[in-house]
Amino acid sequence: MYKRKLFFFGVITAVVVLIALLCAAITAQLTRENVKQSTIAQTLLSEHQELSSISYRLFKQFTDEVIFGRQANQSEIRKKTEIIDRLLNNIKSLEQKQREALGLELTAGSVEDTEELRRIITKVITSFDKVIQSNDYSMPSQRDQLRNLLEITIDDEFRDAINTALARQSRVVSGINARIDMLNTAVVWFTMIMAAISLPLIVYGCYWLVNQLYQPIVILKDATNTIAKGQYGQPISIKLDDEFEELSQAINKLAERLKENEKIVSESQKKLAFEVEHRTIQLTAANHELTKIDARRRQFLSDVSHELRTPLTIIRGEAQVTLRLKSAEESEYRETLKVVLDQSILLSRLVDDLLTLTRAEMDSLTLNKSTVNMAQLVQSEINKWTRLHEERKFIFEAKGDTEHLELNVDTSRIQQVLSVLLDNACKYSTKEEVITTIIESDKDFFSISIRDKGEGIPASELENIFKRFVRFSKHQEGLGLGLPIAKTIVESHDGQLKAESTKNLGSIFTIVLPRK
Repeated sequence: MYKRKLFFFGVITAVVVLIALLCAAITAQLTRENVKQSTIAQTLLSEHQELSSISYRLFKQFTDEVIFGRQANQSEIRKKTEIIDRLLNNIKSLEQKQREALGLELTAGSVEDTEELRRIITKVITSFDKVIQSNDYSMPSQRDQLRNLLEITIDDEFRDAINTALARQSRVVSGINARIDMLNTAVVWFTMIMAAISLPLIVYGCYWLVNQLYQPIVILKDATNTIAKGQYGQPISIKLDDEFEELSQAINKLAERLKENEKIVSESQKKLAFEVEHRTIQLTAANHELTKIDARRRQFLSDVSHELRTPLTIIRGEAQVTLRLKSAEESEYRETLKVVLDQSILLSRLVDDLLTLTRAEMDSLTLNKSTVNMAQLVQSEINKWTRLHEERKFIFEAKGDTEHLELNVDTSRIQQVLSVLLDNACKYSTKEEVITTIIESDKDFFSISIRDKGEGIPASELENIFKRFVRFSKHQEGLGLGLPIAKTIVESHDGQLKAESTKNLGSIFTIVLPRK
């Protein structure tokens, strides 16, 4: 029952809305057409006014030449003549469009009068040409011809033609405005009639909806309040009409679901308590890890202080001993300066390493990139280490097309990374073991792998080797900054530094750089 009434109510409402929209579309179309014709009429008025102004200026130029004997500027005359022709053509084209849209009754004589206006202007220009070419203005016949031209042709015929065209277009504009006013009046009356028809229908529909839907809504409201109080046993037991039966069934199912969910929530709370306890254990472990990291930091500060203090102590001691000497030879001074220089270089390297890590943390590490041949760069670095460690054997292998491979990198920084990896390979393997460097390339990436056959890195230490301040348990040299710096430099080139190691079989460190 509700569905049928709602259907009829919706159909009637849709028909009323459709009629209103259709009338609005027709009104908009008629208004747009009237505005278009009004624009054409206004344009014709402007074109006639400009035609009148240009023509009178041309006639005055001819008159000045006849009366005062001044030679007219032929280029200006041609320019004005061309403008007059263009204006006449535009006027004729617009009047034809206007006649097609408004009909012959409202635009009678417009196109024909334009042709007459063209004839008059042509007649005036031709008459002035004849008078000017005669070159004798004292003859009575010439004076009469000039008088007729000025008084009759221009003052009477041309002026009347222009005034007639302007008056006609003014009437057209008035007629179009009258149409627009009539249309607006019709729209207002139609709107009032539609409002008078639809308003009672809307009021009746609202009244019917309130009366017919109030009781089911009250029942549904009471059911929801019952569920809100936690009472889930069949909240709606009354049989409702078909339109509300599905909703009442849905509410009853919702009550059953809520009852089940309460049970699930209770179980979830127990599970959550267990997970919180488990998470607390994890946080305790994380806190323990942070404590270890803080201990490493403290150890690092202690190591840095020690490393800084040692060279500074040596520099100060050498300087004091040398200054105490009453007479010293040049060789003693040179030896002292050499010690001071070596320790200063050591300090400079330590400061540079710390500065590099600090800049990396602040994302301000500067790279001076240039295009270099990577195969030549790696080969050059291996040659340098071969000269430094003549007792060791270094092998260089190239896989794929790497001979002409060029990348845009910071040469000194990449050399620094290679130096760190080659130094570690030498440090953690014996002199008899071979150190192999392999370069590979594909269309996207370029890789450099440095392999040694030393004792390897324990699995417990492998995951921490790129962390700062970390040193291998069996090797306490240095501050544990080499690999973190190398990793920072590679990542600043949008690359990766990977490490693999097998106990007693050696380690492989791989630099992966993007080709683009």
